[in-house]
Amino acid sequence: MFIGEYSHNLDDKGRLAIPAKFRAILKKGAVVTKGLDNCLFLYSKEQFENIAKKLAALPISQAKARTFSRHMLAGAMDLDFDNQGRITLPEYLRTFSGLKKKIVIAGLYNHLEIWDADAWRKYKTVSEKNSNAIAEELGDLGI
Repeated sequence: MFIGEYSHNLDDKGRLAIPAKFRAILKKGAVVTKGLDNCLFLYSKEQFENIAKKLAALPISQAKARTFSRHMLAGAMDLDFDNQGRITLPEYLRTFSGLKKKIVIAGLYNHLEIWDADAWRKYKTVSEKNSNAIAEELGDLGI
């Protein structure tokens, strides 16, 4: 499982070191795609295949289903690790998510999120400020 928050640097070639503790989960392959909130989602290949099957089962007659499928699938790319445990993020994904030099990798159980550090800090400031209200709303869902 992916949990925790890790700070790393993106080099000039778009390479990013993935924390060593997560590489074992990703050794059979990884997929990166456009995420939500202007971050990237990084999945194990197996987990991404499960999500892709669910997206493929959505009705193509519904515009929102088509839009979300395009967002997740057309923006996706298979990744390989180099000998130093780094992945290379394609330019179009770095541009989409506004990644600069300082990066935060956040573990969210079944996937990782890759954030520009400044964007992550701003997001956390707002979400932590509203955490009590969010928790109350989620209480209705049994969480």
